[in-house]
Amino acid sequence: MMKKTYLAIVAATVLGASSCKKDLALLNPNNPSPESVNTESGIVQFARGGVYINGFRTAKYTDGVFGPFWAGATGFHEMMGDVVGCDAANAFMNQIGCPESVKHDDGQVVANPNSPNTQVGLIRSINVNSQAGNNTLYYEWAYMYNLIGSANLLLQKVDEVTFSGDAASKKAAVKAIAHWWKGFAYSRIGSTYIAGLLIDEYLATNGNYVANTKMVEEGNKEFDLAIAAAKSAPNAGNFTDFTAQLIPEFFLGGSGGPLSAEMLERNVNTMKARNLMVNKRSKDMTAADWNAVLAFANNGLTSSDNIFIGTVDERGDVFSASSFVAGKTWSSNAGTNTYKLSERWAQEFKDGDKRKENNLKLTTPYLGQADRGNAHFTRWALLNGGNGMSGVVVFANTAPGEYEMHLAGDYEENELMKAEALINTDKVEDGLKIIDAIRTRQGAGLAAVAGTGLTKAQAQEELRRERRIVVAFRGLSFYDARRWGVIDKGVGRSGAVAVKNTGVVSTNATIEYNYMDYWDVPGNELTYNPPAAGSADVVNKKY
Repeated sequence: MMKKTYLAIVAATVLGASSCKKDLALLNPNNPSPESVNTESGIVQFARGGVYINGFRTAKYTDGVFGPFWAGATGFHEMMGDVVGCDAANAFMNQIGCPESVKHDDGQVVANPNSPNTQVGLIRSINVNSQAGNNTLYYEWAYMYNLIGSANLLLQKVDEVTFSGDAASKKAAVKAIAHWWKGFAYSRIGSTYIAGLLIDEYLATNGNYVANTKMVEEGNKEFDLAIAAAKSAPNAGNFTDFTAQLIPEFFLGGSGGPLSAEMLERNVNTMKARNLMVNKRSKDMTAADWNAVLAFANNGLTSSDNIFIGTVDERGDVFSASSFVAGKTWSSNAGTNTYKLSERWAQEFKDGDKRKENNLKLTTPYLGQADRGNAHFTRWALLNGGNGMSGVVVFANTAPGEYEMHLAGDYEENELMKAEALINTDKVEDGLKIIDAIRTRQGAGLAAVAGTGLTKAQAQEELRRERRIVVAFRGLSFYDARRWGVIDKGVGRSGAVAVKNTGVVSTNATIEYNYMDYWDVPGNELTYNPPAAGSADVVNKKY
């Protein structure tokens, strides 16, 4: 809710150079000119805290069950993408990812038992201000506008701050990072909601809602501004060094690290490829669209580039294990954590895939609350830290510093976007070679599929399964289900594995999801910030 997001926000936490509690400071966001952002050290602290605390962890917008942004808001996406399930009722999370029906092998149809019994009906009933924090749609909106507010404050204050040394390169770094995160937030809003707001001043708002397509377009413009700022730095080395100051130090290891202007540009190109691909139905993609995706991805992230990551720090000052979807999913037995590993996600692994052997454990079926559907019933547990197989990727690890959450794009996603574009422009073998390379990189131990004579349709299925595995737990799975048409009424998924409430396993079930493709604007926002004349639709009129 915009006016509450900006004007009644919880005190923003800013993170100092160390992870120690004494280096955490509080900033009063109701003061439009916070004193602590008027110095070099202050703006550095706010660049960290404004992003990683305000944007992704602020307690005001979380719940102890589903957690902050990277566990809660993105967890809802993973449920709708059928990577995880849930039967907890907090913020109606058990319903937001509950399919309309599951038809089992014996012909029994288990309908969504909730009232209302469709996701669209649920959204229309709960998306009101009176639901307050029970409104599932509220969380991502609130976090992303928090992030936008922090970016705007950085951009507002940076030219007023006196920096030591190479001030111009340091200012360029602050501007580049601020525009990057603003582009990220606009992209998430535009990829999730039917409309959004363009906000360029800290603590400001307006009622001029614009269409989701415009939000994504503006996200790309912010990304361009990030690149322009980076390239304006007089000294490239000083720019790169100062970007490290703007990221919590425990996020600078592994795939994370300082960003050169060139690295930032490749991060941007990967995000632009994503923005294009996930916001258009695959069946509607033209050759020109796929070639545009390929052009971005060909200039996107490489295997040696630093990216934006989050990890569990020793004290949990920024993120704890439960701050991530994977941290809310791992368990020693199926179904014992907040999120339950979906049978359909386990089904994506081909026979002999070492990633499944290293990360998944077959256990006694979890048969949860049937009055909340049974699509979340599962036999699979996601292991914490894996099974110890050398060279094989691990999907969940609660040990500090061991788990890397890739917050934006990464090399694997970039390569799979290349592969999908190649396959869909009839360069099937080239696409399959990329899929083989990703599987090798992750230690899957699978036989190559390139050179085996697969048809285009078979190659698309290899791509679908691989992407489902690789981008899981990152808040992207629903986007894929949407663009592939899986969420649409009358499409769904056939040949699915599903567990009945008796424990009997269906291997050829049919699931009807029937989910809304782009969410309505949260009613929490509309109550305090009604649409001005000429605004775009704030309700998805397709439903």
